[in-house]
Amino acid sequence: MVVEVENFFGVYMLFCTNPKFKGRIYIGFTVNPERRIGQHNGGRQKGGAKRTSGRGPWEMILIVHGFPSDIAALRFEWAWQHPHSSRRLGHVGRKSRRESSLQFHWRVLSHMLRVAPWSRLPLTARWLRQEYRLDFPPELQPPLHVPIAFGPVRAKKTGGEAPERGGSGDTEAAGQCQLCRTAVESSADLLSCFHPSCQLSSHLTCLAKHFLQSEPAHLLPVEGVCPGCCNPVLWGDLIRYKKGCYGDLEESTALAQVGAGSTRLTLHGGVAFTAHLTRSRTETEPQSHVFEPVFKWQ
Repeated sequence: MVVEVENFFGVYMLFCTNPKFKGRIYIGFTVNPERRIGQHNGGRQKGGAKRTSGRGPWEMILIVHGFPSDIAALRFEWAWQHPHSSRRLGHVGRKSRRESSLQFHWRVLSHMLRVAPWSRLPLTARWLRQEYRLDFPPELQPPLHVPIAFGPVRAKKTGGEAPERGGSGDTEAAGQCQLCRTAVESSADLLSCFHPSCQLSSHLTCLAKHFLQSEPAHLLPVEGVCPGCCNPVLWGDLIRYKKGCYGDLEESTALAQVGAGSTRLTLHGGVAFTAHLTRSRTETEPQSHVFEPVFKWQ
């Protein structure tokens, strides 16, 4: 099944299968994975990158998505491409002779998902080709709110479609925020709980501030208790539900991994909150270092 995600911003990894260049890796940004891999394999005349032109075929094997904006994704892409130039990744060692290019870039990603500001974003790491799958080292497990998914993904076209609850729609359907008691003027600002019995509707910013009451130093929440149904929820799952990819994680098979005194659920959705949540608490990021916009998933 191909998962469709609204407002898609992703950073992907390409693997070269050309015998002459086999094993080479390319990191890039896209809003449309299906179109982008076609451009790479079509060469520069089809919109592909200079570094991939004439060296194909390429396979898109991994993509990280869930960024709030193209700017946030492009900054992630740059750091993944240039880990030794990024001040956030100065602790990442250089590629060893024993490492393949795939293993090195996977190790860099493992570190990136554990440092701010990326460690607080509702990201999903998705293997598009399982034959290339690598596991996170025990000491580099990502935060529990970052699920590992499998299978193809595509950008969802939203124009003219009838919205579902929790998705995008028109202004009239947005309703009233149950936290500030004012009208939600745009469905882009509306956030709903994914629990079937919960009728919560609120502004993105209002619910974020509600969740951040215990973490006033941060601008982006990780988890909290839903004020509508009083169930513990992950902020990332609320965003995935809004974008249309939460069901994909619910239907996946949970694989339990034991490490560092906690249980991690791979391919998880809301069930991940039943595990012992131990997040990577790194430096507190000043506001100027947090990707903008923070709460507007456009």
